[in-house]
Amino acid sequence: MSTSAVILVLAVFGASAVEMVEALTIVLAAGVSRGWRSAFEGAAAAAVVLAVLVAAVGVPLVHLVPLNVLRVVIGGLLLVLGLNWLRKAILRASGHKALHDEDAIYEKTVSSLSSSKPASSRDAVGFTVAFKGVLLEGLEVVMIVLTLGSSSRRLGLAAGAAAAAVVVVGVVGAIVGRQLSEVPENAMKMGVGIMLTSFGVFWVGEGSGLRWPGSDLFLLALVALFVATAAGSIRLMRRALPRATEPAPEQVR
Repeated sequence: MSTSAVILVLAVFGASAVEMVEALTIVLAAGVSRGWRSAFEGAAAAAVVLAVLVAAVGVPLVHLVPLNVLRVVIGGLLLVLGLNWLRKAILRASGHKALHDEDAIYEKTVSSLSSSKPASSRDAVGFTVAFKGVLLEGLEVVMIVLTLGSSSRRLGLAAGAAAAAVVVVGVVGAIVGRQLSEVPENAMKMGVGIMLTSFGVFWVGEGSGLRWPGSDLFLLALVALFVATAAGSIRLMRRALPRATEPAPEQVR
C-alpha cells in the first residue's frame, strides 16, 4: 500500500471515529430515554441515507470529472475542512476553548428527552433524534470519504475505512456504554486536521501540475510540517495569550 493510501485510510478512519463517537452519544441518550428500538431504527435509517449518498455522488465524481480538476477543487475543500479542524484542536489544546465533553452532552440530551415518556416501543421522538444525530455527524464523514476517495481514485478504500471506524466505535460503545469522555477526541481531531490539510496542499499542487519531490512520500513531509506548526502554535498561544477562565456556553459543543 502506498504512502498516500495509508494516510488516506488513517485520515478517513480518524475523522469517521470522531464523528461517530459524537453520533453514538446522541443514539445512546435517545435509547436510554426514549427506547432502544426507535433509537437503533433511526440510526440505521440515517446510515442507509449516507451510504446511498456516497454511491450516488461518489461514483459519478470518480468516472466523469477530470482528475486534475477534481484534485484542485477537492484539495481546496480539504484545506478549508482540515484547517478548521486543526484550528479548533489547537484552541482546545492551548486552553483557549473548552474540551468537547461527551458526558455533558449525554446528560443534557437525556434530560431534554426524558420530559415525556414514549407511549410504545416505537417512539417518533427517539427515532428522529437518533436519525438526525447520525445523519448530521455522518455528513461530514461522507464529505471526507467523497473528497479523499474521489480525488485519489480510491473511493472504495475510503468508504471501507469509514465503515471500519463505524464498526469499531459501535463495538466499543456497546462495551463501555456511555463512558465516552475517555476517548482522546481532541488528539484525534488534531491528527485528522493535520492529515486533511496535508492532503489538501498535496492535491492542489498535483492538480495544478506541480510534481512533488518523492511523489507520494512528500505527504510525510507535509504532515511533519503541519505537526511542527501545530505544536509551535500551541506553545506560543499558551505563553502569549490569556487563557479563558470560564468557557462560554457555546463552547460545550
